[in-house]
Amino acid sequence: MARRKKGRDISGWLVLDKPAGLSSNAVVNKVRWAFDAKKAGHAGTLDPEATGILAVALGEATKTVPFVTDALKAYAFTVRLGQATNTDDAEGEVTATSKARPTDDEIKAALPTFTGDIMQVPPAFSAVKIDGERSYARARAGEEVELAARPLFVEELSMVARPDADHVALEMICGKGGYVRAIARDLGEALGCYGHVTTLRRVWSGPFELEDAVTLERIEELAKTPEIDALLLPLEVGLADLPELPATAEGAAKMRNGNPGMVIASDAQFGDLAWASHQGVPVAVGIYKAGELHPNRVFQL
Repeated sequence: MARRKKGRDISGWLVLDKPAGLSSNAVVNKVRWAFDAKKAGHAGTLDPEATGILAVALGEATKTVPFVTDALKAYAFTVRLGQATNTDDAEGEVTATSKARPTDDEIKAALPTFTGDIMQVPPAFSAVKIDGERSYARARAGEEVELAARPLFVEELSMVARPDADHVALEMICGKGGYVRAIARDLGEALGCYGHVTTLRRVWSGPFELEDAVTLERIEELAKTPEIDALLLPLEVGLADLPELPATAEGAAKMRNGNPGMVIASDAQFGDLAWASHQGVPVAVGIYKAGELHPNRVFQL
């Protein structure tokens, strides 16, 4: 008999302003402990030294994580020009230097190369798996790591400031799977001067923005108290990019059992991914077909 997970059946999204110095998984574990939740996960890893939006899902909201992970995200970051590091950020060892420094115009001219649909090689120090082992584990062991390029959509990459000759501040909006450290590395190579990230902050992620965020200190302050539940956003916030279909009572009951259920017509088109609700409560996510939602994720709320 499988052991039951300890904790509360609590569902919703917590938007955290992650501090530097903690891994995303460490933050999720702290949140899970503070809420005494049975289940928790996050929608998009941030490097330990990165700050900003980390969206943490509790309970049934974990079923909506893929829709937030797949959404666009925005980052503000600073690149140190003239140095390459083995981690592509300031935590690593300097592996190459250059006295060359591009002008502002040269930097701006290079940025379009990194927009649109591009191919990006993840950093060697990343969580990408090689034969079941994390790339960073092999890199830390001193192995030469070769990773294949992956597709990435970059909607926007712009220069916002040039504090000095050695640094440039950038902002980027991109899709799933983007590595800001790789952008800094590749931009430095394109400019002939090397480069790595020194500061990185995620300013929004899908439907979540910094104005929604709470600090880890606030979470720790309210841990294990009834007041902490007020910090949660509804599960359906993670479904903001999908059309909502009101379900009939009978249709909701069928969908909760994994069967197609009747929904009221909306702007959804045949074959669209959508979510159904009944009396304001999310029921399921699935494919809309001829007046019914065919569920592939069912919420037990």
